Amino acid sequence: MCFSVPEDCASPLLALKESEKQLVEKIEDCLYSQYPEEYQLVKERFKCLKHLGEAICEYPSVKASEVLRGVRRDEAGLIRTLSHFASVSYLFHMPTRVLAARTFLVAKFHAFSLLCRLVQDKECFHKPLKDILFSIICTLMSEEVYLSCLEDPSFPQEVRVGLAHDLIALWESGRDPRGSNHIRALETLWAVRNRTHPTFGTMEGSSELVRISMDLDDCWQDFLTTELCYNETKWALEEFLFGLSYEEIGMIRAWLQRFGISAIGRSEVHSYLERSAYGLVDDADTDPRIIYNFFIERRDAADFRNRFASPGPKKTLEEIYLKYLIAGGYSPTR
Repeated sequence: MCFSVPEDCASPLLALKESEKQLVEKIEDCLYSQYPEEYQLVKERFKCLKHLGEAICEYPSVKASEVLRGVRRDEAGLIRTLSHFASVSYLFHMPTRVLAARTFLVAKFHAFSLLCRLVQDKECFHKPLKDILFSIICTLMSEEVYLSCLEDPSFPQEVRVGLAHDLIALWESGRDPRGSNHIRALETLWAVRNRTHPTFGTMEGSSELVRISMDLDDCWQDFLTTELCYNETKWALEEFLFGLSYEEIGMIRAWLQRFGISAIGRSEVHSYLERSAYGLVDDADTDPRIIYNFFIERRDAADFRNRFASPGPKKTLEEIYLKYLIAGGYSPTR
C-alpha cells in the first residue's frame, strides 16, 4: 500500500505515519485471501483518504505569505487575528487548509474505525488501532482546548500571542509547539482518565484523584498544589473525575446528606439521575469519540454558566491545566 506525503506538503497531519502504513498493510494481508470484498473496501477507503490529503496539500501553508491587492497576508497577520479570537466566528477566520485538515482527521478516524470492525477477531491488532484512534481524538481535542483558551480574556495579550504561535505550529506540523510538551500533557491526562472509572463512594473524589495522579508527572502535582485552592479548579476537577456536571454532583451530595447515606455506588448514581448530562464516559475505551464528547459537553456547559452568571465552573479542567502549563503558573483573579 502506498500512502505518502507529497513533497510539497510539509504537514504530517495529512498522511499516515510509517507505523500506521505498516499496520494497514498487515491488516490488508490478513483480509486478502479470506475476505476479498472487505480487502477491496479497505483499499478503496484508504485510497480516498490519500487523495483527500493530496488535495488539501494543494492549499497554501498557514505560514505562507501572499500579497493581495497590495495587502500582505502572512503568519503575523494570522497570529493577530487568532489572538483576538472569538469562537463563534472561527469558521471564517481559520485558513481553508486548517479546516480541511480537520476533515482529513475525521476521515482518517472513520477509516481506522472500519479496520477495527473488520479485525474484531484478531486481538493482535486491537491495541495499535485503539492507540491510533485515541491519538486522532486527542489532536482534535487539543485544538479545541487551544481555541477555547485563545478567547479567554483573563490571558494577558502576550500569552495569547504565544498561544496563537503554538496553534499555528500544531496546524502546520502536528507536533508539540516549541517542544513544550503541553499537548502531550493533555493527551496523558485524557489517557489516564480513560482508564480510570469513578467509584463515587462518599462523593469526595479522593480515590479517583489518587488513581489519576499516580500516572501523571510532577507538573500535574504542582498544578494541584497551586490551583486546587480555587473553587473554579476544584469544581472543574470534580466534573472531570466523576463524569457528572457540577449541578448533578450538587444534587447527589444533597441527596446523600438528606437521607444520611455515607456512600453511593456507580449503579445507584446513574439510576438516581436517570440520564447524566455528560453521558457515560466509562465506555470511552470502546469508543474514543466518547472522551471527545465529554470534553465538548463540559466546555459548552461551562460557557453556558459563564454567559448566564450561573454557579459552577466556567472553564473545563483541560483549559485551566493548559493555562497553568503555558503561563508558567500564571493565575488570574477568580
